[in-house]
Amino acid sequence: MAVTEAWLWVYVAAMAAGALLFIVWSRDRQQVPRAEYLVAMAIPLWSGLWYAVMALGGGQTEIAGETTYWARYVDWVVTTPLLLIALAFTGTQALARKPWRIVGLLIGADVVMILSGLLADLSTAQWLRYGLYALGVVALIVVYSLIWGPLRAAAERQPAPMARTYREVAALLSILWLGYPLIWILGPSGLGLFGDVTDTALFVLLPILSKVGWSIVDLSRLRSLGRRGELTVA
Repeated sequence: MAVTEAWLWVYVAAMAAGALLFIVWSRDRQQVPRAEYLVAMAIPLWSGLWYAVMALGGGQTEIAGETTYWARYVDWVVTTPLLLIALAFTGTQALARKPWRIVGLLIGADVVMILSGLLADLSTAQWLRYGLYALGVVALIVVYSLIWGPLRAAAERQPAPMARTYREVAALLSILWLGYPLIWILGPSGLGLFGDVTDTALFVLLPILSKVGWSIVDLSRLRSLGRRGELTVA
């Protein structure tokens, strides 16, 4: 348990460092809209809070002899929509008319994905657990189809450097998010190929990369465009 707690505190420290970095960057915005920084700061603050709860022994329950961290899903149901909003900001900075319907569909599919994972983790019947997992995977495919379909089409209407930035950060987020269903199905929630400590470690390292790491890449690209005078804001 001590090893698991140590991993959770590593995560809390990484989130605190990420939030501090974004606060510092927000003081010199490099023409990047303030909303981008606010979203980037909110993600690690909310996520770090719930991992601190888990590190202190809360946010968890025993299901069929395995520890289920329901607090992860409380984190994800807020932070993953925020990541998608940040991605949508990057893809529509230069557009006067924002595709809010697409953003709404993205968030809706994402919430279905997260809640499916939570209900699967809380289920004891194997058929129901895997059925809900499959529903979550379908929802993730919908998220990908929206990212690379209509949202990318909107991003391509921006100046070329901004459209390229969208493609880069969308690809990075898409690759990182593949790790979540893979860890779930291979770990204690699914096939049980590794135990709780490894599961916790992976669900520390991957979210650090997909939350703080991705936000650093996203904001760095936008700040670079701003310094070069290539960032257009409608």
